[in-house]
Amino acid sequence: MEFQIEDGRIFSLDENQELLAETTYVHTTDGEVDIDHTFVSPVLRGQGAAGKMMEAVANHLRENGLKATATCSYANAWLLKNKDRFEDIFSDQF
Repeated sequence: MEFQIEDGRIFSLDENQELLAETTYVHTTDGEVDIDHTFVSPVLRGQGAAGKMMEAVANHLRENGLKATATCSYANAWLLKNKDRFEDIFSDQF
């Protein structure tokens, strides 16, 4: 799955330009974002697509020196599960 990056959004489209997966985030303070939404198309559910997308999000945040909190329940749970790998992107507010 190939992810595209826009400010506030990381997503993947199929060959018909239909949304397959998406994570959105909003900038909250200087250098911090709130991951507020994740979506995976029903055709991909149960195949690890959400985890791959969150890994892309975490790597993007790391590469851009951003810290994160997550009001999206899936993103929050994924970050906590992977804290040992991505602790450097956790906001002090997490």
